[in-house]
Amino acid sequence: MSSSLPSTNISEGSDKKVTQFFDKYYTKSLSFPTNDVNAVLGYFEKRGFSNEAAKAVSTVLLSQAKLDEIPVFKLLDTLQGLDELKLSNVVAEILNYNRDRTSSIGYSTLSTLTDKTERRNILV
Repeated sequence: MSSSLPSTNISEGSDKKVTQFFDKYYTKSLSFPTNDVNAVLGYFEKRGFSNEAAKAVSTVLLSQAKLDEIPVFKLLDTLQGLDELKLSNVVAEILNYNRDRTSSIGYSTLSTLTDKTERRNILV
């Protein structure tokens, strides 16, 4: 019986390798010193980031520092003195800068208004 669906018994040998090669063809391979990676991971884990979130943020920061040719510790020094909320805002901006323009990461803040009624300016 003929079908327009792809065959299910395709070997993954060379096809998979070719696909992986061309998926990474235009991306430059970056490598980082182990102590830089551990320091950046530790920085974010110490500030309450989960392990996976710390890895994601660390990867972006390490890549950006390498591309800008600055030490990653200098980049981390710019984050010193920020509380957790401000740190989250800065990290969200860094991640959004390195994402596709079709998606972005947002964050919410609690409203400090005690009066929940709607306020309007009415011009006559």
